[in-house]
Amino acid sequence: MRPLQISPETALKLAEKLNVPLEQLMHMPQHILLQKMMELARKEEEEKKE
Repeated sequence: MRPLQISPETALKLAEKLNVPLEQLMHMPQHILLQKMMELARKEEEEKKE
């Protein structure tokens, strides 16, 4: 499996937001990354409602 095709800036921001090491993020399967991003988006939406 090849690393994700994202920019270095995006990778750094995602690693920080998802609270995972950069190396782990770059080798994470795309479907798992998308799932984690959706969970993060849900949490942010809930926080905005409160």
